[in-house]
Amino acid sequence: MIIVHHLNNSRSQRLLWLLEELGLPYEIKRYERDPKTMLAPPALREVHPLGKSPVISDGELVLAESGAIIEYLVDKYGGGRLVPPAGTPTRLRYTYWLHYAEGSAMTPLLLKLVFDRVESGPMPFFVKPIARAIASKVKQSYVLPQITQHLDYLEAELAQADWFAGEAFSAADIQMSFPLEAAAARAGLDQRRPRLMDFLQRIHARPAYQRALERGGEYALLG
Repeated sequence: MIIVHHLNNSRSQRLLWLLEELGLPYEIKRYERDPKTMLAPPALREVHPLGKSPVISDGELVLAESGAIIEYLVDKYGGGRLVPPAGTPTRLRYTYWLHYAEGSAMTPLLLKLVFDRVESGPMPFFVKPIARAIASKVKQSYVLPQITQHLDYLEAELAQADWFAGEAFSAADIQMSFPLEAAAARAGLDQRRPRLMDFLQRIHARPAYQRALERGGEYALLG
């Protein structure tokens, strides 16, 4: 039995979605973030040394990293579903988006989250003006322009096809869901980029996505 070690409001939600799309049986072991730090609880380190989500268990196997987990589940249990044929240009695009989602798209989004917290978080009064000025400068000069560049790039890519790997929905779209939901929740993705917003509406309407929400519980990243 596949066990998803599921942290609330995290990347593990898209693994529940993938399992629902594949129609695979699975169990959920739940973990809650610390309400103050928003970090994963120490109990996750008992599953994987980094103590982060997502992590799955499948028999004796323990596997972390969203992209690796998606590839494993699709290769082992997909039976050719949700992945383009090997050796095709569409398969290369599929592989690209699996890596891009975490390797490129999430970096400026995470930086924005960090500097937002620097600006709004508690700190000694004599440090606060300096820290907030630095955070604001970094955001305005680097982080926000990077986010804009990535969102413009993604909007243009979806002008080529309905889905990221091509005309058919694939696991690459599941992988791409998290950075786009994060951008809609806290980084300015809105109707100014209609193709990306349409993508989010279409994935949110999928029955498997809805079933994953029912099983996973509240998901605060929804845009």
